Amino acid sequence: MARTRIRLTHETSEATASGIYGIIVGAAVLVTAHALAAWRDVLAVVVTLVVYWAAERYARIVAERIHEGHRPAWHVVREQLTSGWEIVTASVLPLLVLIAVRVSGARLVTAEIVSLSCSTLLLCVAGWRVGAGGRLTTGERIVSTLVAGTFGVALILMKTLLH
Repeated sequence: MARTRIRLTHETSEATASGIYGIIVGAAVLVTAHALAAWRDVLAVVVTLVVYWAAERYARIVAERIHEGHRPAWHVVREQLTSGWEIVTASVLPLLVLIAVRVSGARLVTAEIVSLSCSTLLLCVAGWRVGAGGRLTTGERIVSTLVAGTFGVALILMKTLLH
């Protein structure tokens, strides 16, 4: 049986940053969404994150051409198009939570807030884990966790104030 593992930190700092950024952007889309159904929320988040991924990859390829003065080699383009997906995949768990809570009969806004809470928890865990990788003291890891979680808390507050 295959085992699914959710990763909060990745092999490179860029991949970890993309994942954290993806959680924040995905949560921000949920905050501003005025969807009438959970599947529309999921669609809005996924499409937005794919657009962000494509824009980031495009910007990197264009920047390579500008700074190198020539077209990037095919292997550079291929690497750009096969990397950075953490920005999209990091939001899978919050979206699954959104669907599960909604299917259980909760109101859509409740499901969105629970999903945002999941995103906040993931950000807190990432803040703690990143602190470990950065060899921070316990106090510094707590600060890292609180800063990461503050993004999620701010988004939850925005959602509750907007709706």
